[in-house]
Amino acid sequence: MKISRMTPWAAALAAATLIGIPAAASAGQQGTTTAAGNPTAAATDPYADYYANAQGKTGPALKSALHDIIKAQSKVTYDGVWNALKVTDQDPANSANVILLYSGRSQSKATNGGGVNDWNREHVWAKSHGDFGTATGPGTDLHHLRPEDVTVNSTRGNKDFDKGGSPVGEAPGSLTDADSFEPRDAVKGDVARMLLYMAVRYDGGDGFANLEMNDKVNNGSAPAMGRISLLKQWNQMDPPDAFEQRRNQVIFDRYQHNRNPFIDHPEWVDSIW
Repeated sequence: MKISRMTPWAAALAAATLIGIPAAASAGQQGTTTAAGNPTAAATDPYADYYANAQGKTGPALKSALHDIIKAQSKVTYDGVWNALKVTDQDPANSANVILLYSGRSQSKATNGGGVNDWNREHVWAKSHGDFGTATGPGTDLHHLRPEDVTVNSTRGNKDFDKGGSPVGEAPGSLTDADSFEPRDAVKGDVARMLLYMAVRYDGGDGFANLEMNDKVNNGSAPAMGRISLLKQWNQMDPPDAFEQRRNQVIFDRYQHNRNPFIDHPEWVDSIW
């Protein structure tokens, strides 16, 4: 079950607690109050400084501003992704395990690999959609890479996201058909926000394809993913929970030093698309 959505400051505090760092360090500037006793912007939004150049913008201007903010990142090698996922997706109830994205199963960190019951590195934005493979950049970006059962990962393949289909073995609540995949309810919003991050982060300006959202399936090798109308619904029905917020913070603090803005501000999805 998803945890109810927190206020931005509560989310930052929860993230800081889960990864064992001071809340002030996690959130950046906590903010103060004015002489009249009103909280400053940084007090109500712990990431106000990080997103300063995006404030007040909507539409293409907001998308462009967010791109300029989040493109400043450190990069992880594809081999390095294995160990990073063992930290970013650690089971809060069992530090020896990770939580698999579509399956929801808690599984030993040590069982990563290519065997039938192992877990491997799922590219939520399918790597063939833009032909970036496992190249350092979109192919290794932790904001859309998640642990998943090898068989389930293969079943998802490079399908776009939509509703309906037949149940997916080893992934209770997930469905699939010939051209689409529907994740379980508890991570529908997570999937949407990962895809939307990728569409903002990779715009064709750094040697990779311009990744964009559209409202169809069967995108094949086109640098596009769908369906955006449904993903917007998923963003609203499944808001960020403590696991997703912690993950965003760990990636920022320990690995890439950039954030997924739609976890911090899910309302920006409708402001852009």
